Amino acid sequence: MKKGQIYQGVAGEIRFPNRTVVTTEEGEKCTVANALTGQKVEFRVEKAKNGRYEGRLLKVIEKSELETAKDVCPHFGICGGCLYQSMPYMNQLRLKEYQVRSLLDQTGFDYKWEGIRTSPNQFGYRNKMEFSFGNEEKDGPLTVGLHKRGGFYDIVPVKDCRIVDEDFRQILVHTQFYFRMMNVPFYHKLRHEGILRHLLVRKATKTGEIMVALVTTSGLTLDLSSYVESLCNLPLSGELVSILHMINDNPADMVAADEIRVLYGRDYIYEGLFDLKFKITPFSFFQTNTLGAEVLYETVRGYIGTTRDKCVYDLYSGTGTIAQVLAPAAKKVTGVEIVEEAVEAAKVNTQLNGLTNCDFVCGDVLKVIDDLSDKAGKPDLIVLDPPRDGIHPKALGKIINFGVDRIVYISCKPTSLVRDLEILKAGGYVMERAACVDMFVGTQNIETVALLSRKEIG
Repeated sequence: MKKGQIYQGVAGEIRFPNRTVVTTEEGEKCTVANALTGQKVEFRVEKAKNGRYEGRLLKVIEKSELETAKDVCPHFGICGGCLYQSMPYMNQLRLKEYQVRSLLDQTGFDYKWEGIRTSPNQFGYRNKMEFSFGNEEKDGPLTVGLHKRGGFYDIVPVKDCRIVDEDFRQILVHTQFYFRMMNVPFYHKLRHEGILRHLLVRKATKTGEIMVALVTTSGLTLDLSSYVESLCNLPLSGELVSILHMINDNPADMVAADEIRVLYGRDYIYEGLFDLKFKITPFSFFQTNTLGAEVLYETVRGYIGTTRDKCVYDLYSGTGTIAQVLAPAAKKVTGVEIVEEAVEAAKVNTQLNGLTNCDFVCGDVLKVIDDLSDKAGKPDLIVLDPPRDGIHPKALGKIINFGVDRIVYISCKPTSLVRDLEILKAGGYVMERAACVDMFVGTQNIETVALLSRKEIG
């Protein structure tokens, strides 16, 4: 194979998260992202080194026999959001379970595999979306939607997106219509010119409260009062309680704000989780599938076991959802999180829920863990929920030194989990049980939960 050349082949096994080996008629193999097992595809070789090739998927020539789902999202295959939606849900679950178990089996642990736990909702499950302004093709009309698969600039207008509910779709379509009529230009990421950047929408599953945040550069001169009024007149099933204008002049393509202006209502919404209540601001981390989060945290509670009279550490605690789920039955729960805003949100929510045995420390786990036991007491149990890249090896070594009987590790990237399990194994821990929870239906993503216990010495 030669770099830059186009070939055809049949996709084989998918390795987490979306890497598939495609075999050409001549028997040559190339790793291609986003191809499904059994598809005949066309791809371009992007990298060629030492007989190993990586390619970019150009088009699907023939569907896989696994793709038998009915009523597939019309944006599937064009939008970059979903990969597995053309497969019936049971096929998605089998594939994800196979991928995770194949990775965990490599660790050599003799553990109990407890399968995959399903999302309560297959469609309309997301409580947050970050849409982008742009155009679908060069010099085309203003579009609000999601990035095209494999593209950085092209935006797909996802007016029929299936992973959100009708309120999201109405707000999306209306926003596109409104700013087309007002002839406001989008922010061009290459030239760093223009106004409209992102549209953030959050809708709480339990309370129905909705937040809309328009992100623009500081160059916007348009009076947004008519936009606010038009949003308030939409026939939404939820309650619109927050409309914000966020100003962002940072050239990086991310939802951020130099300044936040409240155009309507308040700058937060409330969401429920079990019998707890959470205040969510524009940048609060909260699991994007609320009902799926309850399945995930119920799994964690089952794995960690009794917490009565126990001191629990929740490391990489985010806005403290896990800590607060565990707190009612624990002696004390201490969360550690590096993002200051998340820590402040966690403290607010513990007060909201009347929890007096939850405390949160702002800092990098690696840097604060040495002094943590002096301030919070020695832990009896530890919950780990790190970011996608896993845990710094030095931090993991310090966690092992606490010598707790049980550790529950929650991972959104099983390849990172497998790497960290090797260190935990060397530190005297064995994996007893593991399961995965499907929080992201239609996509290649999956949450994995593992219970580790300390080996008896001697």
